[in-house]
Amino acid sequence: MATRSALINVMVGAVFKTARKLLRDFNEVEQLQVSEKGPRDFVTTADITADRMLREMLGEARPTFGFLTEEGAATTGRDAGSRWIIDPLDGTLNYLHGLPHFAISVAAEVAGRLEAGVIYDPIRDELFWADRGRGAYLNERRLRVSARKRLQDALVGVGGPLHAEGGHTRYGETLAPLIEATASYRRSGSAALDLAYLAAGRFDGYWAVGLSAWDIAAGLVLIREAGGFVSEADGRAVTLSSRSIVAGNYQLHEEFVKIVKNR
Repeated sequence: MATRSALINVMVGAVFKTARKLLRDFNEVEQLQVSEKGPRDFVTTADITADRMLREMLGEARPTFGFLTEEGAATTGRDAGSRWIIDPLDGTLNYLHGLPHFAISVAAEVAGRLEAGVIYDPIRDELFWADRGRGAYLNERRLRVSARKRLQDALVGVGGPLHAEGGHTRYGETLAPLIEATASYRRSGSAALDLAYLAAGRFDGYWAVGLSAWDIAAGLVLIREAGGFVSEADGRAVTLSSRSIVAGNYQLHEEFVKIVKNR
């Protein structure tokens, strides 16, 4: 049985409790209050409640940590460089439409370095988690990225496009050659689960634009601990400020970068 760190145990406890509330609301999705917070970007009472619950539980466990979350203002804790990075409901549009594909994503950054990540799919009861230097897991099973070596055999996850003017056009111009070079692609609506699936070998590659730190933080830990490679679309090292991401195994990552770079 895999041994979880104290950080992971704290995160898992908070995520499981929050997931129960999300599932209850999901079963009554037609009753949710929905307010528009941007072009094609919605926030629900479920988002806000989940964010509050996670902040309360994680803050109690590590009161010196700050927070960076999708739904609330960023805060700086007494422990400089240490914070929780949270997406309380990744896949909000899926959730609103009753599509059972969404997740809670939590990462722990300690002294400026990502140390642990948890992505939980409450519908399938799949817990993806990783400790830096200790490996990545799906529930209790150790994860490794796909071993496929040929682009034509690869199934690729994609995310985006940007909603700024011209974003869809640029996205399509990049996606077209990626589709031509690979077996197929999937756009699921949940960046966190896409990254978890890459770590689990379900996807052979991943490309997305327009992401935020809370979309990728936990997934970065998972992919690296599962033996994958991650960069920006132009091949530069990925950071929490990156707006594009390309990921894959050792054999395919460089090929994916060649396709999407400078487009």
